[in-house]
Amino acid sequence: MSTEEITLKHKELVKLLQMAYSAERAASFAYIGHAGAVKNNEEKKAIRQIELDEWNHRKEVLGIMNKYNIPVSEYYEIRFYIIGKIISASCYVIGWFMPFYFAGRLESGNVCEYFRMKYFFNSLGITEHDKMLYEMGMKEKEHEVYFLNQIKSNKMLPFFEKWFMWGSVKSFNNINLDEKYPVEKSDIYCKK
Repeated sequence: MSTEEITLKHKELVKLLQMAYSAERAASFAYIGHAGAVKNNEEKKAIRQIELDEWNHRKEVLGIMNKYNIPVSEYYEIRFYIIGKIISASCYVIGWFMPFYFAGRLESGNVCEYFRMKYFFNSLGITEHDKMLYEMGMKEKEHEVYFLNQIKSNKMLPFFEKWFMWGSVKSFNNINLDEKYPVEKSDIYCKK
C-alpha cells in the first residue's frame, strides 16, 4: 500500500489535525492585528515572526493531512477564520497587556496539541512525523515564553493568572526550554 492510500483510523487525531490547521490561520490573523496594534518596533518585529511561524505550522499540518487524505474541515475553517479576525480587530481596542497575556496563554496550550499528535501517531506505529511535531511544539513553547517575558513584571499579571490559570507560576505544559529532552525522550511532555 502506498502512503497516498493510507487513511488514519484515529478519529481524535484526525480532528486534532483539522482543528490545528484551521486554528493556525486564526492565530496568524490574531498576530497580524497584534503586531499592528503595538507601538514598539522590536515587539512588532517579534510578533510578525511568530505570525510567520504560525503560517508555517499551518503548511506543515496540511502536508501531514494530505499524506493521509484528511480533508480540511469547512466548519473549522469558517469558525477559526471568524475567531482570528475578531481577535485581530480587538487588539486595537483592548490595550497593550491583554493581547500579550492571552497570546501567551493560547500558545501554552498549543504546545501540547503537537505532542498529543505525536503520541497519537506513535500509537498507530507511525514515527516519521515525530521530529516535525516535536519542533512545532517547541516553537509554540518559545512563543509562550516570549509573551510571558513581555508581561512578567506587569502588575496585572497576578490577577489574570488567578482568573485565567496561566502566567509566571502556571502553564498548560511541562516543558522547560533550558532543560529540553530530545525527541526520543519527549514522551514525558504533556502527559496528564
